Amino acid sequence: MFADNTLTPKEAVRLCALGLLALSPRSYATLASDVRHFVGRVVGPTPEIMGHSIELLRYEGLVEAMGEGDAAKLHLTDAGRAAMRELLLANVRAHSTELNKLVMALKFKFLHLLPLSEQRLQVALLADATDRELARFADLRAHHAEQPGFLVSWLDHDIQALERRLEWLAQFQACLVQTHGSGDGADAINRS
Repeated sequence: MFADNTLTPKEAVRLCALGLLALSPRSYATLASDVRHFVGRVVGPTPEIMGHSIELLRYEGLVEAMGEGDAAKLHLTDAGRAAMRELLLANVRAHSTELNKLVMALKFKFLHLLPLSEQRLQVALLADATDRELARFADLRAHHAEQPGFLVSWLDHDIQALERRLEWLAQFQACLVQTHGSGDGADAINRS
């Protein structure tokens, strides 16, 4: 992880692979395809992010193969479940990058695997990161408000989008109740 406890690109791909296996066991080929599809649709084709090997997860004892040959399915080990949880609880940076979009998408994809209290904390973390980004943009807008050009108009657009995101996150957090997933996602993390 980076010094601020946020995910590196490789760790984001690792979270994607481990989270997918927490949802259901998969063959090596299916897992590689599913990770490539998800990451590629969120951030576009990026070979430097996709270079993470699923074999490394086996070597580190985070996943194990059950079955023979083409029928073999990868399953999470206890160490894999713990690693997935640690990655899922990582901080989010307060600025828009392709990596941040991926981390946020992964959090929402696997959020239901966490206990309800941790789900709420993660949504609060996302709201805090959005609020910090909003403050930066508002400060930039104030600094350039009297200058000619189109920067203020562009900033107004982004500020409105961030304000809408904050409103949505507040509504989403208020709606987090037992009906979202099992409510206690620890069961989902502990099975597989």
